[in-house]
Amino acid sequence: MKRIIFLSIVIALTSTFAFAQKVESFYDFKMKDIAGKTVKLKKYENNVVLVVNTASKCGLTPQYEGLEELYKSLGNKGFVVLGFPCNQFMGQEPGTSEEILNFCTNKYNVTFPIFEKIDVNGKKAHPLYVFLKNQQPLDGKNDIRWNFEKFLIDKQGKVVKRYAPKTKPAELRADIEQLLKL
Repeated sequence: MKRIIFLSIVIALTSTFAFAQKVESFYDFKMKDIAGKTVKLKKYENNVVLVVNTASKCGLTPQYEGLEELYKSLGNKGFVVLGFPCNQFMGQEPGTSEEILNFCTNKYNVTFPIFEKIDVNGKKAHPLYVFLKNQQPLDGKNDIRWNFEKFLIDKQGKVVKRYAPKTKPAELRADIEQLLKL
Protein backbone atom coordinates (compact mmCIF):
# COMPACT_ATOMS: atom_id res chain seq x y z
CA MET A 1 0.00 0.00 0.00
CA LYS A 2 2.83 2.39 0.89
CA ARG A 3 4.44 1.63 -2.46
CA ILE A 4 1.23 2.51 -4.34
CA ILE A 5 0.93 5.79 -2.46
CA PHE A 6 4.60 6.58 -3.13
CA LEU A 7 4.22 5.81 -6.84
CA SER A 8 1.08 7.95 -7.02
CA ILE A 9 2.93 10.89 -5.52
CA VAL A 10 5.88 10.44 -7.89
CA ILE A 11 3.53 10.31 -10.89
CA ALA A 12 1.64 13.40 -9.72
CA LEU A 13 4.84 15.37 -9.20
CA THR A 14 6.25 14.22 -12.53
CA SER A 15 3.04 15.26 -14.31
CA THR A 16 3.12 18.67 -12.64
CA PHE A 17 6.78 19.11 -13.56
CA ALA A 18 6.12 18.00 -17.14
CA PHE A 19 3.27 20.53 -17.47
CA ALA A 20 5.44 23.31 -16.05
CA GLN A 21 8.19 22.41 -18.50
CA LYS A 22 5.80 22.55 -21.47
CA VAL A 23 4.74 26.14 -20.80
CA GLU A 24 7.50 28.13 -22.41
CA SER A 25 5.43 30.86 -23.97
CA PHE A 26 2.09 32.58 -23.88
CA TYR A 27 1.15 30.56 -26.95
CA ASP A 28 1.27 27.26 -25.04
CA PHE A 29 -2.03 28.01 -23.25
CA LYS A 30 -5.57 26.99 -24.16
CA MET A 31 -8.43 29.11 -22.86
CA LYS A 32 -12.23 29.09 -23.05
CA ASP A 33 -13.74 32.00 -24.90
CA ILE A 34 -16.87 33.74 -23.62
CA ALA A 35 -19.01 31.20 -25.52
CA GLY A 36 -17.20 28.28 -23.83
CA LYS A 37 -15.19 27.19 -26.89
CA THR A 38 -11.56 26.21 -26.41
CA VAL A 39 -9.12 28.63 -28.03
CA LYS A 40 -5.44 27.84 -28.41
CA LEU A 41 -3.56 31.05 -27.79
CA LYS A 42 -1.14 29.87 -30.48
CA LYS A 43 -3.83 31.32 -32.77
CA TYR A 44 -2.38 34.74 -31.89
CA GLU A 45 1.22 33.82 -32.70
CA ASN A 46 3.06 36.52 -34.68
CA ASN A 47 0.72 39.16 -33.22
CA VAL A 48 1.38 41.67 -30.49
CA VAL A 49 -1.11 40.82 -27.73
CA LEU A 50 -2.48 42.87 -24.85
CA VAL A 51 -4.01 40.74 -22.07
CA VAL A 52 -6.37 42.57 -19.70
CA ASN A 53 -8.40 41.39 -16.71
CA THR A 54 -11.72 43.17 -17.06
CA ALA A 55 -14.84 44.02 -15.05
CA SER A 56 -18.19 45.58 -15.94
CA LYS A 57 -18.93 47.41 -12.67
CA CYS A 58 -15.61 49.11 -11.96
CA GLY A 59 -14.55 52.74 -12.05
CA LEU A 60 -12.02 51.68 -14.70
CA THR A 61 -14.64 49.98 -16.91
CA PRO A 62 -14.62 52.91 -19.40
CA GLN A 63 -11.17 51.63 -20.40
CA TYR A 64 -13.09 49.22 -22.65
CA GLU A 65 -13.50 52.18 -25.00
CA GLY A 66 -9.75 52.83 -25.20
CA LEU A 67 -8.98 49.12 -25.55
CA GLU A 68 -11.44 48.87 -28.44
CA GLU A 69 -9.88 51.96 -30.06
CA LEU A 70 -6.43 50.34 -29.93
CA TYR A 71 -7.83 47.10 -31.33
CA LYS A 72 -9.67 48.81 -34.17
CA SER A 73 -6.79 51.06 -35.16
CA LEU A 74 -3.96 48.50 -34.86
CA GLY A 75 -5.75 45.18 -35.35
CA ASN A 76 -5.08 45.07 -39.07
CA LYS A 77 -1.38 45.62 -38.34
CA GLY A 78 -1.02 42.50 -36.16
CA PHE A 79 -2.31 43.60 -32.75
CA VAL A 80 -5.02 42.00 -30.62
CA VAL A 81 -6.57 42.70 -27.22
CA LEU A 82 -7.73 39.70 -25.16
CA GLY A 83 -10.17 40.41 -22.33
CA PHE A 84 -10.40 38.11 -19.31
CA PRO A 85 -13.31 38.98 -17.01
CA CYS A 86 -12.59 38.54 -13.31
CA ASN A 87 -14.85 38.91 -10.26
CA GLN A 88 -12.11 38.94 -7.60
CA PHE A 89 -12.07 42.68 -6.97
CA MET A 90 -15.09 43.67 -4.85
CA GLY A 91 -17.40 41.52 -6.99
CA GLN A 92 -17.24 43.95 -9.90
CA GLU A 93 -17.82 41.28 -12.57
CA PRO A 94 -20.80 39.34 -11.19
CA GLY A 95 -22.52 38.53 -14.49
CA THR A 96 -22.82 35.35 -16.49
CA SER A 97 -20.85 34.96 -19.72
CA GLU A 98 -23.91 36.05 -21.70
CA GLU A 99 -24.41 39.14 -19.51
CA ILE A 100 -20.73 40.08 -19.78
CA LEU A 101 -20.74 39.73 -23.56
CA ASN A 102 -23.97 41.73 -23.90
CA PHE A 103 -22.58 44.49 -21.69
CA CYS A 104 -19.28 44.70 -23.60
CA THR A 105 -20.88 44.71 -27.04
CA ASN A 106 -23.88 46.92 -26.26
CA LYS A 107 -22.27 49.52 -23.97
CA TYR A 108 -18.76 49.72 -25.47
CA ASN A 109 -19.11 48.09 -28.91
CA VAL A 110 -16.29 45.68 -28.03
CA THR A 111 -15.18 43.50 -30.94
CA PHE A 112 -11.92 42.14 -29.50
CA PRO A 113 -11.97 38.58 -28.08
CA ILE A 114 -13.46 38.14 -24.60
CA PHE A 115 -12.90 34.94 -22.63
CA GLU A 116 -14.66 33.16 -19.79
CA LYS A 117 -14.43 34.64 -16.32
CA ILE A 118 -11.32 33.46 -14.45
CA ASP A 119 -9.46 34.07 -11.20
CA VAL A 120 -6.20 35.99 -11.51
CA ASN A 121 -4.99 35.75 -7.90
CA GLY A 122 -4.94 33.20 -5.11
CA LYS A 123 -4.99 29.42 -5.04
CA LYS A 124 -7.50 29.26 -7.89
CA ALA A 125 -5.60 31.68 -10.14
CA HIS A 126 -5.68 30.48 -13.72
CA PRO A 127 -2.28 29.10 -14.88
CA LEU A 128 -2.18 31.76 -17.61
CA TYR A 129 -2.17 34.50 -14.98
CA VAL A 130 0.37 32.64 -12.85
CA PHE A 131 2.59 32.57 -15.95
CA LEU A 132 2.02 36.25 -16.81
CA LYS A 133 2.76 37.40 -13.25
CA ASN A 134 5.93 35.29 -13.10
CA GLN A 135 7.14 36.75 -16.42
CA GLN A 136 6.69 40.35 -15.24
CA PRO A 137 6.81 40.21 -11.44
CA LEU A 138 6.20 43.13 -9.13
CA ASP A 139 8.38 43.87 -6.13
CA GLY A 140 6.85 42.37 -3.01
CA LYS A 141 3.46 40.76 -3.42
CA ASN A 142 3.11 39.74 -7.07
CA ASP A 143 -0.69 39.81 -7.28
CA ILE A 144 -2.80 41.50 -9.90
CA ARG A 145 -3.58 44.79 -8.18
CA TRP A 146 -7.04 45.54 -9.58
CA ASN A 147 -9.25 45.26 -12.64
CA PHE A 148 -7.69 46.34 -15.94
CA GLU A 149 -4.09 45.40 -15.16
CA LYS A 150 -2.44 44.80 -18.53
CA PHE A 151 0.31 42.59 -19.97
CA LEU A 152 1.93 43.25 -23.34
CA ILE A 153 3.20 40.22 -25.25
CA ASP A 154 5.47 40.37 -28.28
CA LYS A 155 5.11 38.39 -31.51
CA GLN A 156 7.24 35.56 -30.11
CA GLY A 157 5.01 35.10 -27.05
CA LYS A 158 7.34 36.83 -24.59
CA VAL A 159 5.68 38.96 -21.90
CA VAL A 160 7.54 42.25 -22.29
CA LYS A 161 5.68 44.73 -20.08
CA ARG A 162 3.12 44.97 -17.29
CA TYR A 163 0.95 48.05 -16.79
CA ALA A 164 -0.89 49.27 -13.71
CA PRO A 165 -4.70 49.20 -13.80
CA LYS A 166 -5.02 52.99 -14.03
CA THR A 167 -2.72 53.16 -17.08
CA LYS A 168 -5.00 54.30 -19.89
CA PRO A 169 -4.97 52.22 -23.07
CA ALA A 170 -3.88 55.23 -25.17
CA GLU A 171 -0.69 55.42 -23.06
CA LEU A 172 0.30 51.97 -24.39
CA ARG A 173 0.17 52.92 -28.07
CA ALA A 174 3.88 53.79 -28.44
CA ASP A 175 4.97 50.49 -26.84
CA ILE A 176 2.58 48.53 -29.05
CA GLU A 177 3.68 50.34 -32.22
CA GLN A 178 7.32 49.73 -31.32
CA LEU A 179 6.64 45.97 -31.08
CA LEU A 180 4.71 46.11 -34.36
CA LYS A 181 7.65 48.03 -35.84
CA LEU A 182 5.41 50.81 -37.19
